Amino acid sequence: MEVSKTKSSFYRRLYVAWLVDSGKASSVPALMEATGMPRRTAQDTLAALADLDIDCVFEQHDGERNNAGHYRIRDWGAIDPRWIEANLPKIKAVLEYP
Repeated sequence: MEVSKTKSSFYRRLYVAWLVDSGKASSVPALMEATGMPRRTAQDTLAALADLDIDCVFEQHDGERNNAGHYRIRDWGAIDPRWIEANLPKIKAVLEYP
């Protein structure tokens, strides 16, 4: 199935936001493990969530150093996370994620 870069980028952002919000993968290493994406792609995707008005923040763990912590979605903006949940099989198939 041929998918445009725009659509795959959009789906990747939605899926990463869903993984963070669901607690299934709320760190860069966890996102890499869940999706198979390279570190830089995971980092760039997290940073790009703001382009969709998804408010994603990094929360440092108390007393920890070296960026030990996790990401959290504070606000989904105009995105409905229920749509993502209902369309997970399609999103994962388009992205070819496990």
